[in-house]
Amino acid sequence: MEIERKIEQAGIKLPETSKSDMIFVPVRQVGNCLFTSGQIPFANGKPVATGKVGDEVSLEEAQEAARCCTVNMLGAMKAYLGDLDKVKRIVKIQVYVSSKTGFSEQHIVANAASQLLYDIFGELGKHVRTAVGVNQLPMDVPVEVEAIVEI
Repeated sequence: MEIERKIEQAGIKLPETSKSDMIFVPVRQVGNCLFTSGQIPFANGKPVATGKVGDEVSLEEAQEAARCCTVNMLGAMKAYLGDLDKVKRIVKIQVYVSSKTGFSEQHIVANAASQLLYDIFGELGKHVRTAVGVNQLPMDVPVEVEAIVEI
């Protein structure tokens, strides 16, 4: 419960994740790796922001959305694993940023997710990463984050 204590000390409350009746799952284990579905920035049942980054959504708002996605991802992992101390390392994250044409700071948005994982997991949170600008994301959210995690 060391990792969850760090999360709590950082003032973060992991969301409760309920069983889903969707046609996909939030986490899939293959061997000793977890693959998370893309997590969007929902808090209290609604998006923390909507729109394109560089237009309706500022860089700072997009970074906060990326952190929210990461918290939701950790919540899904906790629901699957029961204990986040089972995480051996964060292998890779992919960050999708709904971007206004000409916006080129997707990597800065992704830094917010990367920093949160490093703050929580330390060296085990360092990962390879892809940050991609996209035209549109589900429900008009500005950011989506997914991961591959070794357990």
